[in-house]
Amino acid sequence: MKFKVILLAAGLTASTFAFAQSGPPEGNALVGDTYGGQVTSSAESKAITVDNLNKQLKKDNKKVENVAVKGKVTDVCDKKGCWLTIQTEDNSKFFVKMKDYAFFVPTALKGKNVVLEGNAERKVTSVNEQKHYAEDAKKPQAEIDAITQPKEEIRFVANGIKVVN
Repeated sequence: MKFKVILLAAGLTASTFAFAQSGPPEGNALVGDTYGGQVTSSAESKAITVDNLNKQLKKDNKKVENVAVKGKVTDVCDKKGCWLTIQTEDNSKFFVKMKDYAFFVPTALKGKNVVLEGNAERKVTSVNEQKHYAEDAKKPQAEIDAITQPKEEIRFVANGIKVVN
């Protein structure tokens, strides 16, 4: 009898994993949609540009907590929607992960303007990590192979994301 109970429990566990999310969530990312925690209206009105965030990071010893940033989404992880990139004023990009891997965003977020609320820092990203994200983004192999140096960049951990237009 014990064996049947264990077998049943193992089967239920396996079926749970079989139905786990295999891709980004569905959705059209419409104005007003939020992902993760609620983005407050005061955060939305106080949101700074990526350029101002960069200046603040340089001034505040490479880390800024509880900040709201506005920007345009340029890419979303096609595998799960677990990261995205935001375009900066100088047409470079910065990387955004979701806090504690607690929420994901739809790929329809690409091209949308958003307000992110969370923490930012300047961080050195290893070659392996850069290649991993390039593979997730389905970049061409030549582009992945061209990644040979670690790079310092803005990394943002979002508590919440709101589509603004």
